[in-house]
Amino acid sequence: MAAAALRRLGREGAGLAARAPWRGYRLIPADDELYQRTRVTVLKPESPGSAFIEGYSPRGFTISGSVVVGPCAVLPRTILQWNVGSWQDISFQSLALFRLLEPPVEVLVLGTGDRVERLHPAVLKQMRACGIAVEVQDTPNACATFNFLSTEGRLVAAGLIPPRGTYKEG
Repeated sequence: MAAAALRRLGREGAGLAARAPWRGYRLIPADDELYQRTRVTVLKPESPGSAFIEGYSPRGFTISGSVVVGPCAVLPRTILQWNVGSWQDISFQSLALFRLLEPPVEVLVLGTGDRVERLHPAVLKQMRACGIAVEVQDTPNACATFNFLSTEGRLVAAGLIPPRGTYKEG
């Protein structure tokens, strides 16, 4: 009796093993229990209200269809004039606006004009202590970095000083 049960189990087990996929096995629609369609559900659609930097010039920026003259602060859903004349005016006080945001930004991208300029290390250290990572770049690269991080869904802000170079439309 036990031998017959083992033989029957062996036959059923062999049938299952023959249907199981092996390395190199290609699934086909006839493999009902092995073939499934992939479904994608969008949990959070992209926010149409987030800012996108379209272009820059020596006079200012084109952001989400709006022209902004002079240095500006680009926040997740707002664009403001930023009261700095050059990268030398960037201080802990001039960055206060970015520290007061709620929810707080993860990354602050600073565009310092035509060239990457070194900010005072104490300013960067104070911003890190507030939980904000600061990325200092020339303005063209800062615009691209802001757009990239923004489309990734990160909480990002930018402080941008127009470059003195040629106009570029994104």
